[in-house]
Amino acid sequence: FSSFAMSIWNDVPLGPPDAIFKVSTGYQKDTDPRKVNLGVGAYRTDEGEPYYFPVVKKAEEIILANPNNNKEYLPIDGLPKFRELAAKFLLGDDHPAIVEKRVCTVQSLSGTGALRLGAEFLSKYMKGRKVYLPNPTWGNHNAIFSEVGMEIVQYRWYKADTCSLDFEGLKEDITNAPDGSIFLFHTPTGVDPTQDQWNELADLCIVKKIIPFFDTAYQGFASGDLVRDGYSVRLFAQKGMEMLAAQSFAKNMGLYGERIGSINIICKDQETSERILSQMKII
Repeated sequence: FSSFAMSIWNDVPLGPPDAIFKVSTGYQKDTDPRKVNLGVGAYRTDEGEPYYFPVVKKAEEIILANPNNNKEYLPIDGLPKFRELAAKFLLGDDHPAIVEKRVCTVQSLSGTGALRLGAEFLSKYMKGRKVYLPNPTWGNHNAIFSEVGMEIVQYRWYKADTCSLDFEGLKEDITNAPDGSIFLFHTPTGVDPTQDQWNELADLCIVKKIIPFFDTAYQGFASGDLVRDGYSVRLFAQKGMEMLAAQSFAKNMGLYGERIGSINIICKDQETSERILSQMKII
């Protein structure tokens, strides 16, 4: 048995701990009653527990009471009714992209999984294009796009000295980016463009042939209004842009442990959407 004394994975190094969850682990171990969890972004009660939305509790009661529920495999692209409603949650029931059936929606492992699926698709079919991420941004954005081999560039978003949006810097960075670049917009963040500014950015992105990729993890958290917080995504799609949008229902539904999300790819027409869905299933 001497030949098996060393693991075949002996050269695999010990990876660093996740920076966000490391903070949460430290919080759990801390015995100081004044502690505050500044790690994972979760909507919490005054006692520090995730808030259990009454509407979610009611929905769970309805689901559990249904005698027709089973544990059958879902389709590769996810639960059909969920996919349909997730797209409508993002864009609205009567949005042209919904009515014209040109949204490819795939269920994912929360927003992180949605971003990874979108990144895999872009790395495969948009080879050589740079992906621009806001500065600052969520740490996983860099990790996800780096992992699929995409070149990352930062663009200006936040002015620390005034705690405000660097709108002129943002526009300048879009203007200076190569035509056809990918721009990830993390929205809402609490420091966001006005609706007029989003209109200006959308027109600039059209001129520059930008591929927008929206990460809409916090839809409803900035203004308390799902429709208002979805303005940017709905506007860009209304203007006919082909784009991607990741959703996380961990945040706006409080379903942190369920890991529920979706990736939406909005296309020019239904035929393109069907082709892209076939490839997303493969991914």
